[in-house]
Amino acid sequence: MAPLGWQRWMGALLGLVALVAPLVAPNDYWVGVMARICLYATLALGLNIVVGFAGLLDLGYVAFFGIVLAVPIVVVLTALSGILIGAPTLRLRGDYLAIVTLGFGEITYLLLINLDRPLNITGGPSGIVGIDPPALAGFALSHNTQYYYLFLAALALTLLASARLRHSRIGWAWQAIREDELAARAMGINTTVAKLQAFAIGASFAGIGGSFLASWQRSVFPENFLFTESINILAMVILGGTGNLLGVVLGATLLVSMPEVFRDLQRYRLLVFGLMLMVLMVFRPQGLLTFRGRREAEPEPAGDQEPAAGV
Repeated sequence: MAPLGWQRWMGALLGLVALVAPLVAPNDYWVGVMARICLYATLALGLNIVVGFAGLLDLGYVAFFGIVLAVPIVVVLTALSGILIGAPTLRLRGDYLAIVTLGFGEITYLLLINLDRPLNITGGPSGIVGIDPPALAGFALSHNTQYYYLFLAALALTLLASARLRHSRIGWAWQAIREDELAARAMGINTTVAKLQAFAIGASFAGIGGSFLASWQRSVFPENFLFTESINILAMVILGGTGNLLGVVLGATLLVSMPEVFRDLQRYRLLVFGLMLMVLMVFRPQGLLTFRGRREAEPEPAGDQEPAAGV
């Protein structure tokens, strides 16, 4: 079997399990938890494009999650927002990039709580209420099970798009930038365009997730888009395995479901979460599942192997 063949089979198996999961769920509450897993997995896959594929540390990702409009136009507007935040950061790397994106996230949060005057756009601290549910041909969603399958379909499309992007010219350009930006530029890759593409596509995924959340809750509040949400989504990517699509979904599943499993131990949930991340960083710093790029996946030619000692 190919090195990553088992992950493909595992993904297909998990897809079948996901289709029948609401039928065997103990109650509607757990259907809602599974719907939230699909929603956050979609968000994490969007951040994975920026962090995992392109190697750009974005701590303000939740800002795009908070740009909530009608679904047909949300992709365009959040993509433009991604370009706007990406353009000033093209020369920044590492900690400096993280600080700028963090600032963008905080600015967006402040705008959400203050754009209720002189023209009320966001509802201020009270948020926006009375949002209509998604409707198609006169049929409006009303139950968690229906929302679950909507979010599952969005997750499947996001996985497909991410897989196609990863093995496209754009995807290989992102991975080249992640490994060595200077070398990528020397090889003729337009790093400016590639970075902006990563920010735009990742932001559009977050915008879709934000519109789905708003329609599911029938309301949206500034507290839904705090900095802690960005950290939570970033932890899903790192925990599952940066760059690995199945790993990102696994990370989202764990970080959404574990607080529910330990709900009776609410006082210690953050302690368990912190200990889990510490153990992971010590024994599995690359995440639960690793992404094998072309350089790691292909065996080295026999002529490039180092000679054995004494030869």
